[in-house]
Amino acid sequence: MSKKERQLTPDEKRRKADFEIICEEMEKKGYFKKDLTVSVLKANIMAFIIMLPFMAVVALLYYTVNSTSEMVISLKYSMLLFLILLCLVVLHKLIHGITWGIFAKKHFHSIDFGIILSALTPYCTCSEPMKKWQYILGGAMPTLVLGGGLGVAAIATGQLILFLLSELMILSGGGDFLIILKILLYRSGKKETVYYDHPYECGVVVFEK
Repeated sequence: MSKKERQLTPDEKRRKADFEIICEEMEKKGYFKKDLTVSVLKANIMAFIIMLPFMAVVALLYYTVNSTSEMVISLKYSMLLFLILLCLVVLHKLIHGITWGIFAKKHFHSIDFGIILSALTPYCTCSEPMKKWQYILGGAMPTLVLGGGLGVAAIATGQLILFLLSELMILSGGGDFLIILKILLYRSGKKETVYYDHPYECGVVVFEK
């Protein structure tokens, strides 16, 4: 094993074995495989850069509408913010799973959740093929619902804690939006494309012919 490879969990090894079978079957059907994946470390680093414009827009709207609201958060609310954030991280992954599960033939039986311990990064993956728009929608939905929804609520109510949660939820979608960007920038030129969520890496695999 190379130094760049990480130790897979039993569930990840199972999904890897299943995916290798899928790859063989797709190759027999004449499909070529293209990995649109990125390391978890790179995804975390790029998250702030990619999501900064969205965070800036929400911040600008919030401070424009609520220019006289208090901008200091107490220790009590800091602890509350942390607890709510943990719940929202779980909800973020659940929204991925719910959205992709709606499109999958086996629905939520095709959805797996877990955590990459080496990077302390939770994940959600779907074992069934999806159309391009389905994958993108599932990838973007948590940020739209949580980041966008909390942002609207914060602007409307002037609640600082909602604003901070909105900014953090937008930031947490950076890895998702990095993959979406890679998908949008990739030009296949093939008539048929199938999108599989990578079973143990951050990203998607495109089969095309």
